[in-house]
Amino acid sequence: MIELVFPTLTHKHDALEYRKEHADNGENVINGSAGFVHADSYESWLKKVIMEQSDAPPGFVPSTTFFAMDGDRIVGMISIRHYLNDELLRSGGNIGYGVRPSERRKGYGPKMLALALKKCPSLGLEKALITCDKSNTASAKTITKNGGVLENEIEENGSILQRYWVPLAPPAHNCYTTN
Repeated sequence: MIELVFPTLTHKHDALEYRKEHADNGENVINGSAGFVHADSYESWLKKVIMEQSDAPPGFVPSTTFFAMDGDRIVGMISIRHYLNDELLRSGGNIGYGVRPSERRKGYGPKMLALALKKCPSLGLEKALITCDKSNTASAKTITKNGGVLENEIEENGSILQRYWVPLAPPAHNCYTTN
């Protein structure tokens, strides 16, 4: 069973293996990782991820990053941006995610995104913007499986970027009636 877990020091070994697997696969970007690929150390990245939940650097917005865990194995990473600035509204979106190379095409992406979307209403989001390259048909399918509706396509750095909006259910409220 997959679950989203906030990173801790106990995840260090598997996280470094996760990063190495991307590098060994020739990937210099790890989507949804809050810059983990460029971190000097796991500890410095963890401090950054903790800080960014409430205090983002200039030009960024607060975000929460999770490991997608299947048992004790990291199968993916996902980051939820708490709101959108102009750049994110154009091309970044509220959610970025990626799946470990050896775990792709096993159904983890749609499950990860579904779990992240359930967390969005507690951040005050009524809808979430998710983007992907038009050539990334697997990501487009993941987004549409989770209710994403294509708003438009834009040109971004020589590629066509698709922008999807996902409506979110409002947070559940406990209602009690008295007689």
